[in-house]
Amino acid sequence: MMRAAFLSTVLPFAPWAAELKRHLPELALCCWPEIGDAASVEAALAWLPPPGALGALPNLRAVHVLGAGVEHVLADPGLPPKALVVRLVDPWMTAAMSEYVAQQVLRLHRRELDYREQQARRVWHEHAQPNAADRRVGILGLGVLGSEAALRLEVMGFDVAGWSRTGRRLKGIARFEGADGLLALAARSEILVNLLPLTRETENILDARLFAAMPRGAAIVNCARGAHLVEADLLAALASGQLSAAVLDVFREEPLPPAHPFWSHPRIVVTPHSAAATNPVTAAPIVAQALRRLAEGKTPANVVKRERGY
Repeated sequence: MMRAAFLSTVLPFAPWAAELKRHLPELALCCWPEIGDAASVEAALAWLPPPGALGALPNLRAVHVLGAGVEHVLADPGLPPKALVVRLVDPWMTAAMSEYVAQQVLRLHRRELDYREQQARRVWHEHAQPNAADRRVGILGLGVLGSEAALRLEVMGFDVAGWSRTGRRLKGIARFEGADGLLALAARSEILVNLLPLTRETENILDARLFAAMPRGAAIVNCARGAHLVEADLLAALASGQLSAAVLDVFREEPLPPAHPFWSHPRIVVTPHSAAATNPVTAAPIVAQALRRLAEGKTPANVVKRERGY
């Protein structure tokens, strides 16, 4: 069986080692920097790998990413040009993300921020409440996570539409694609949820132009990547009333610095990149299967297309 190295600056090694041993007992797993013979390592299990770690493994055949999003691995200058990059597609993580999206859409739909502000002032005032069917929600990105979130919201009764590069079709979900489609989706979205992968094309996609295309008083939920959002544009849109609220789970700098204005803004909800954490119990069998296929000379599922960035 091949040797694999665990490379992460944030994930604990012990839970992953225990779960992988249960599902792939023959795996020889080491943890950076105690990797022994670097030339014998054929696979890396990585999430925010230490600088220089990937480049120190000369015979690396594959990097299995241990979370949603692969941009940090693709941007690593030490990534071997021929090594496969494998995405983690975990149904548990997909379900967790859908729960988060549903929670935040309901928070905005039911005007929780308004009622919390009223409570602080001891104001008793009931706001008009539209039905879910009258609330238009847009989903940016119809991959695994976006598709599941869109379908869950549709089942809850919301009027859901989605936008994606590939124009993926989902039953009951209106579809938009391309640059014109992006602005058209924004124009119909009272609540806009971002679940796009981070690529050169999608960086800064949540900007002043997009916010201006949305209905006045709309809101956004960003649970993809912090670099999707132009922070100054969001603050300006909230100040002008073009947007009424934002729920943010991801940020350009994490942890979010204590002095950052998002912390104290009355119309911004901050959560600490907690929408869908990786669970070794559910993810380890998926990673083990990928490593087994690699050892057998087969291609694992969910290999990233580098030219697309996901």
